[in-house]
Amino acid sequence: MTKADLVEVVAKKASLTAKASREAVGAVFGAITDALKKGDKVVVTGFGTFMVRSRKSRTGRNPQTGAPINISARKTPGFTAGKALKKVVR
Repeated sequence: MTKADLVEVVAKKASLTAKASREAVGAVFGAITDALKKGDKVVVTGFGTFMVRSRKSRTGRNPQTGAPINISARKTPGFTAGKALKKVVR
């Protein structure tokens, strides 16, 4: 499912226009993005939790030369599915 498909489904289920649905979906994604940018955790009860995860620096290998390279520490977005979502998917 693409973002456009999601906008279409939201428009049908919520009886919204395509433009209003696009703005609503964009607002939800924007709010999640802004919260993660600040380092906050976003909990959607019954769906899951969006959070920022920290990855440690580590040593990797250049696949062409085999030389060791240093991969720096970074933050990545993460998602953990809630119980209700896991149950529905099974």
